[in-house]
Amino acid sequence: MGATIARRFKSAGHKPVAVYYGNAAIAEAFHAETGIPIYRWDVADFDACQAGVAAVCKDLGEPVDILINNAGITRDAMLHKMTAAQWNEVIATDLTSCFNMCRAVIGPMRERGFGRVINISSINGQKGQLGQTNYSAAKAGMLGFTRALALENAAKGVTVNAVAAGYVATDMTAAMPQDVLGKIIGQIPVGRLGDPDEIARIVSFLTSDDAGFITGATITANGGQYMA
Repeated sequence: MGATIARRFKSAGHKPVAVYYGNAAIAEAFHAETGIPIYRWDVADFDACQAGVAAVCKDLGEPVDILINNAGITRDAMLHKMTAAQWNEVIATDLTSCFNMCRAVIGPMRERGFGRVINISSINGQKGQLGQTNYSAAKAGMLGFTRALALENAAKGVTVNAVAAGYVATDMTAAMPQDVLGKIIGQIPVGRLGDPDEIARIVSFLTSDDAGFITGATITANGGQYMA
């Protein structure tokens, strides 16, 4: 999903950069294909985010105007079997990363009087999911974080919104057992997984001037699977 968003932003004339921490081979291939700069750091690490954002701004010679918080991992287990490590890893990567990255860019955005922050949440942060107390808590936390940060920065020209994505055809869903995935698709009224570009188009709109009056909102895109 992050790769698709980055491609769309480049095609729209922006200068996106992509941050990764896991599979270097995939990241290098993405860079070779698109020419989009890539940076490696752990978004769960506050100091790494500070240093990484500073490096991006120095290399590009420009401040960060748009931030998309898209990092996400799962460590599924029923709560009575979940380890502290499984809980902490998901909360750190999926939720604390939002604080870390926003903290690195929000001050300069306020000073310039412009900024766009989009937090990619999940349907499971809205409705919950069996075996995902950690993931559901993190993604629900993103929604509260979004609303509070939006209130704090609305008068400074900075909008903050969230996209609660349903089940989208990504590497994460591709790793699911086919029988499980089939059952999930059977619960989606439109009868299919979402396309990453459908999410990217929503993100693109929310960062545009056309969405300047939208802040603190959660855009739900799940094929009708959950209607809040």
